[in-house]
Amino acid sequence: MPNPSRYFRLTENVQAGNWYLGDPLTSEGHEVEDFREFSSGRPACVSGRLTIPIDEPGRRLDYSHAGAGASPVVHVRVATLFKEMAPNDVQLLPVDIQGCPDQYLILVATQLVRCIDDEASEEVLYWKPEDERPDKLGKYRSVYGMRIDPSKVGNVKVFRTWGWTGVLIVSEDIKDALERAHITGAEFEEV
Repeated sequence: MPNPSRYFRLTENVQAGNWYLGDPLTSEGHEVEDFREFSSGRPACVSGRLTIPIDEPGRRLDYSHAGAGASPVVHVRVATLFKEMAPNDVQLLPVDIQGCPDQYLILVATQLVRCIDDEASEEVLYWKPEDERPDKLGKYRSVYGMRIDPSKVGNVKVFRTWGWTGVLIVSEDIKDALERAHITGAEFEEV
């Protein structure tokens, strides 16, 4: 099968009346120590089952973000699509959502791809010496209007972008499958 040539940033379609999920909690009831655990582009290492509180009740979604880390939380039917279409690109961590009987999972993209196209993106800024952050020197400080170079993606269908891991990217065939399944809460922006 040829590589998909189009890729999309997958985000939550935030609307009034939808639920808003809080930060994932450990089995002891503490917030997960580092929320970036779920957005680093590598498998997450968590022990025990996680719980996610509902910070604001509302319409349940098939695709949501949880808390400050915007960790993707998906209904089991969405998780099944990801597992079938991109088994090597995702890790699915079962979670309990307080007061919700349905089965949900945190979706972790386990692939990190260096593919941001600096020239095609609207604006790309890097950390510089004068920013006095030697730990971040030479890394992306911000990326606006992000575009990627599809030729650098290979066969990966779900991934985080190297240097700017807060972005979850999916291939066009996954986007199309999610839309055909009428998944609620998902929004796509071509990159």
